[in-house]
Amino acid sequence: MDNNVIVRQFEDIEQKVERLIGVCRQLEATNSELSNKIEQLEKDLQGKIEEEKRYQAEKDLIRSKVDSLLAKLENISEGSSNDQ
Repeated sequence: MDNNVIVRQFEDIEQKVERLIGVCRQLEATNSELSNKIEQLEKDLQGKIEEEKRYQAEKDLIRSKVDSLLAKLENISEGSSNDQ
């Protein structure tokens, strides 16, 4: 084989390897960006879950107070019905 042919083949291989290295670096950067985005979305989701729990607790408290008031009103109306 001619030395020029061998040199060209090595140059081709070197160019392909350089392109692969570039692609790998680009993929690493993309992977890093996506990992950061996932982390942020997980934090956002956790915040929403905690917010939903607080909302549910508040809703349960309000329901409990309304039920208590309704029971008192019912007792009052039963008491006034018994008085008559």
